[in-house]
Amino acid sequence: MNKSDLLHSVSQFNELNILVIGDVILDAYYKGEVSRISPEAPVPVLDIRSKEYRLGGAANVGLNVKNLGAACFLCAVIGDDEAGETVKQLMKNEGLSTTGILTSKARKTSKKTRMVSGFSQLLRYDEEINSNLSEDDEKKLIEMIDSQIEKHKPNAIIFEDYDKGCITQNVINVVISMANSRGIKVTVDPKKRNFFSYAGATLFKPNMKELKEGLNLPNLTSIDVELRNAFHLLREKMPIDTAFFTLSAEGVFITNGSDEHRIPALKRTIADVSGAGDTVIATATCALAIGMNLKDIATISNLAGGWVCQFPGVVSITQDHLLEEIKKSL
Repeated sequence: MNKSDLLHSVSQFNELNILVIGDVILDAYYKGEVSRISPEAPVPVLDIRSKEYRLGGAANVGLNVKNLGAACFLCAVIGDDEAGETVKQLMKNEGLSTTGILTSKARKTSKKTRMVSGFSQLLRYDEEINSNLSEDDEKKLIEMIDSQIEKHKPNAIIFEDYDKGCITQNVINVVISMANSRGIKVTVDPKKRNFFSYAGATLFKPNMKELKEGLNLPNLTSIDVELRNAFHLLREKMPIDTAFFTLSAEGVFITNGSDEHRIPALKRTIADVSGAGDTVIATATCALAIGMNLKDIATISNLAGGWVCQFPGVVSITQDHLLEEIKKSL
């Protein structure tokens, strides 16, 4: 596809409905200055000047989908707590529907707090529950997903798994069955716990660390022949259509067994890789949903993921930024 065709294709994202299912995270940034060492222990004292909150995890995927032009509907279970209220307010501020967000007194909203001085992260502390949903919460989530599918008729469904317990084996099985019976494409950004649980998915997008851990191949390298073999090993254990491996500074590799493409990363000044995988799965899903071929899916997703790495913290790409990247880089 030439540049003008790619630009036209990206504008078609505006016609899409995308459902995102997964672990919602609140990303917090406490920023300030360090001018002394604590007299209580040999640690820096951060004089906090500002606090900033951003959508993370599946909520960041949803934000990327929405900012790329598609209508996004997010289904997740969060805690009945202050962090959960902040997530819902941030979603409302960004124009994301909170209808599919369920609150549970048995859960804690995942929150990652970064202590930042200048451009340096001094410390991160996490507050969360990683256990699987209770049977009752799981049942409510599946009912909500079914309701959202019936109401919005999504073109694709994204599983955004951060191993926080919202995505269970039963949720995966039921949703993939729902999707396949309705002809809805399913894409997956996996983690270790459910790595081999997505049989029947359309596109499976692990990064190199997840691929090594999932296949138990600690010495796997990113050369094409090894990635090709990894795809066949993956497919032996779990029937999927397409694998999309993100390789950090080495770009991306996509294959369905008969068609494969390696797209190198552009040289950029990298500020922060946080959330890049969220942007890649959002872009790849939109591209897949409008029928783009594997090479073009990989090409624009690679551009989008690289673009967000230029900025500190978790950020999302917009359709305008992606269009500019295509014009400038291809």
